[in-house]
Amino acid sequence: MNRIAAVQMASGPNVGANLIEAERLICLAVDNGAKLVVLPENFAIMGLDEEDKVKLREKNGDGPIQEFLSRQAALHNIWIVGGTIPLMSDDPDKVFAACMLYDSDGERVVRYDKMHLFDVKIGENVESYTESLTILPGDDVIVAETPFGKIGLAVCYDLRFPELFRCMLDKGAEIFAIPSAFTAYTGKAHWESLVRVRAIENLCYVIAAAQGGYHINGRETFGDSMIVDPWGVVLDRLPSGAGVISADIDLDRLSGIRRGFPSISHRKLNIGCV
Repeated sequence: MNRIAAVQMASGPNVGANLIEAERLICLAVDNGAKLVVLPENFAIMGLDEEDKVKLREKNGDGPIQEFLSRQAALHNIWIVGGTIPLMSDDPDKVFAACMLYDSDGERVVRYDKMHLFDVKIGENVESYTESLTILPGDDVIVAETPFGKIGLAVCYDLRFPELFRCMLDKGAEIFAIPSAFTAYTGKAHWESLVRVRAIENLCYVIAAAQGGYHINGRETFGDSMIVDPWGVVLDRLPSGAGVISADIDLDRLSGIRRGFPSISHRKLNIGCV
């Protein structure tokens, strides 16, 4: 078995301050024995407005946020799922929301660009979001081979699209890492249900690392970071505030559940993968 951890934060507009907080929480995770640490969406920048992340965008493979993740992974001899980082695109007004996986040598293994963008109006005059104004969607389904099992990457709003997770399952996924920043309103209604059902229907572990708290830009995120096993059991969770949760990944248990309850092989429809 391997110990894994999810970090929960309430990031603000100051990248330096966010990285200091992320480093503190990564150290807590390492002290708890974690060999894989998942950071939340927007861990390094939650700007005062959506354009702030565009101003702070980095080149692919070069920049202080990416250097931070590489350094932390190598320093602590751990694997890190780096939440999301704003990376340059061909459009000067838009970025990719890139989720990076780094190995214990500090080398980047894979990059996943958030596929589904949060363009919604919530409730009657509650909140509205239009991520597509500043973010370009990705189109690649990513699953990576790791010492902990095969990890599929998804980000926040992706959680609502089960076909993405089926595609990752068909690529061999055993674990889903889902950096997120759910709103307080939608999180209260749907967060736990979505996280647990993605684990149950795919018989996979889910590591859901969330933003959780009040942000300087006036936004409130739901938190409730969770680690869920393939039977839908919540192994650890953090309802609110900054902190770390951890649990053991047991691939023998996963294999046993899949053998005894072979719902994956009972599927009748093939939706095809992106």
